[in-house]
Amino acid sequence: MHQMISSIYAELHFMFKQDYKYDQFLGPEGNVDVELINKSANKYSLRFPTAGWYLWSATGLGFVVRDAVTVTIAFGSWSQHLALDLQHHEQWLAAGPLFAVTAEPEEAVAEIHLPHFISLQGEVDVSWFLVAHFKDEGMVLQRPSRVEPFYAVLDNPSFSLMGILLRIARGTRLSIPITSNTLLYFHPHPEDIKFHLYLVPSDALLTKMIDDEEGRFCGVRLQTSPSMQPLTFGARYIVSNSAHLEIIPTELKLSYRSPGEIQPFSKFYAGQMKEPIQLEITDKRHGTLVWKTVVKPGR
Repeated sequence: MHQMISSIYAELHFMFKQDYKYDQFLGPEGNVDVELINKSANKYSLRFPTAGWYLWSATGLGFVVRDAVTVTIAFGSWSQHLALDLQHHEQWLAAGPLFAVTAEPEEAVAEIHLPHFISLQGEVDVSWFLVAHFKDEGMVLQRPSRVEPFYAVLDNPSFSLMGILLRIARGTRLSIPITSNTLLYFHPHPEDIKFHLYLVPSDALLTKMIDDEEGRFCGVRLQTSPSMQPLTFGARYIVSNSAHLEIIPTELKLSYRSPGEIQPFSKFYAGQMKEPIQLEITDKRHGTLVWKTVVKPGR
């Protein structure tokens, strides 16, 4: 079962598209009709009808339940909580979204799968992964039961505002590889077509929030290929194009800001765009090509 779940997470990671249904869950029999009890801008109450495994594909959050259960999920922001409890001898990296989760009855939930975007290769040690619970007494840390490529597991979980942290001893110089998304948005205009390009960690919730923000200004996300390799957290990347169009800014730093915060992006104008444009992103330090795509004129 663990192998099956892990492979489905991997498939969703590489096939995540703009036309998904945000309220859609995968369940014991594939796509299931999870009962949506209540919904607001930042909070969902859901009823899982039978025992089995459920994945909220739009966020990467998963559950293994023993029986029918009602789950309430809200979204949090690391920046509102993490700085209050930093320990001076440690370095912390927010490694995925922050969720406030409750379940009724709690004992019906056998596992919770918390998504992360750390690439498990190179010098990354799974012992650095911790689940941070934010409670009245402050930040409480718990080791996950196991760490998989796109999520970490808590068995028989207790519930709180929680998410995945990576803890690295201060003074340790490491390049942390993360999986990332390059999001390209097209803004049509008869005289001056505009594009916005984002380089962000592979956080499905973050992608949804950017989609919503761009959609408010008529931006349409174009389907593009993923990065050629895991990128490095904190590294800087150069955006360029074949048409010598002005790009502002040309440099993007790969960092994590919680969904709902302002996300940095590069912007460029393509006029009436009569010829294809090749876009590239290169690692500033090493000069290596990490992503490219071609945007063609027309519908």
